[in-house]
Amino acid sequence: MATGTKEYMPSDNEEFMNERQLAYFREKLISWRSEIQKESAETVESLQEHNLNAPDLADRATSESSRSIELRARDRQRKLVSKINQAIKRIDDGEYGYCEDTGEPISLQRLDARPIATLSLEAQERHERREKVYRDD
Repeated sequence: MATGTKEYMPSDNEEFMNERQLAYFREKLISWRSEIQKESAETVESLQEHNLNAPDLADRATSESSRSIELRARDRQRKLVSKINQAIKRIDDGEYGYCEDTGEPISLQRLDARPIATLSLEAQERHERREKVYRDD
């Protein structure tokens, strides 16, 4: 890639969400999505090859339980791919990296750790506190 995003790390010493930062996060998101999609394809292949007609009832129950856990994990990953696609769209729309509550920049450290983040750390904490209050009622 021309921008050299492989060895590049976003820094607070440069303009926030400049072309290089956007390319870095786009590449990170696309790579993450590809990894998830590859794992999903492997799971589907594995589930198709796996015989659910085990003669032993305990073996069949274990197999069904494992299959159920795997399918739930794949469903979570499907939702994650959707969030990754939304983040890529935010990059395309020029909205990536900004808190959807406050409009303030989300820290580069937070975005690097969780590139699908839509809230700044402070806004996320407020959101979680509100959720906890409503759950406790």
